Amino acid sequence: MSLPCSDQSIRPRKMQSASLPRGVEAVRCWCGDVCKVKEVTDFSDWLGMKFFMCANYESDPPESISAYVRPPSPPPLCMYYRWIDTEMPDWAVTEIRERGRRAWASLDLEERREKAEAEQKKEWEDYCVEQRAFLDEMKRKNQEEKLRLEEVYRQREQAREAERERKRERARAAKAAEEAGDGKGKYPRWTQ
Repeated sequence: MSLPCSDQSIRPRKMQSASLPRGVEAVRCWCGDVCKVKEVTDFSDWLGMKFFMCANYESDPPESISAYVRPPSPPPLCMYYRWIDTEMPDWAVTEIRERGRRAWASLDLEERREKAEAEQKKEWEDYCVEQRAFLDEMKRKNQEEKLRLEEVYRQREQAREAERERKRERARAAKAAEEAGDGKGKYPRWTQ
C-alpha cells in the first residue's frame, strides 16, 4: 500500500465501488470514518487498480434521474485517498494491450481508407481533366465543322444567287426583245 495522498490532480476521475481485497484491512480517513474501496474504470495508467477514499462527501450527492443516467458525485470531504494496489491487475494490462492493438488497427484502417480516398479523388480529377480536354476538342471540331458548313452554304447561296441573276438577265433580255420585236407572225416568237 502507498502513503495517503491529498493531491487531487492525480486522483482517478472514473471509478466504481469495489470489494476489499483479501488480506487488506480497512483504514480510516482523516475525518475518522472508515474509507470506502473504489476501483479505477478510467482508461489510464491506473485501470483496474483499487484505492481507499473518504466515504463522506463535501455535499449531498445529487439524486439519480434514472437507472442509466448517474450524476457525478461531489468530491470527498477530507480529500483522502490511498492506493491499495501498487500494480495493475493482469486483466487490466491485457485490456490496455487489446485497446492499443485495436487503436492501431483502427488507425491503420483509417490511413488505408484515407489513402484509397485520395487515390480515388486523384483518379476522379484525372478523369475530369480528360473529359474536359475531350469536350474542348469536340467543341473545337464542332466549331471548325460549323465554319466549314457555313462556307459551303455561303458558296452554294452565291452560286444560286448568280444563277438566279443570270436567269433574271436572260428574262429581261427576252422581254426587251419581245417588246422591241416587229410583231411578225400570229404567235409569239417562242412558240414558233
